[in-house]
Amino acid sequence: MAIEHDYFGLLESGPDGSIFWSENVELGDQSVTVDLTAPDQDDVSEAALDVAAALISSLEEIDRNARNAMVNELSDRTSEVTEYILQQQEALGDTLEDVLVDISGDVQIDVIRSLQLMSMTILADEHGGADPFAVLEYALDPDATDDVLLVNLGSDGAVLSVTSAD
Repeated sequence: MAIEHDYFGLLESGPDGSIFWSENVELGDQSVTVDLTAPDQDDVSEAALDVAAALISSLEEIDRNARNAMVNELSDRTSEVTEYILQQQEALGDTLEDVLVDISGDVQIDVIRSLQLMSMTILADEHGGADPFAVLEYALDPDATDDVLLVNLGSDGAVLSVTSAD
């Protein structure tokens, strides 16, 4: 079976009933991998696909909101964002400034600004549920696949949480 959608085109299900769609989307001067997935196409509604398309179309605004949510986490010394930044400072030491895109004097803000949005995974079967509908993956170093921050979004595009991959 398959689902047809204006934005995604024909989404064919695999032998197990799952669907998967992937494309690279340009965001500024970088390419972001966007995946849409669901373990069972019967759990994917037209509304879920419409919301997914809207999130992809507004990726720049979604990215800005995610970074603002990270900044809001900085006031909590035990937040995963603060821990991530401390970990990056410790790992990179004096070379941290080499990976920063802007040096304002506020290292925490500079790290958040310098994070690259690597991917967006849309869990199409989670539309309207309590679990994340989309997950944004950020990294300071694109080659360090374990050192990432994940921003979980609800179906409405609101940030639910910011976590590390650990």
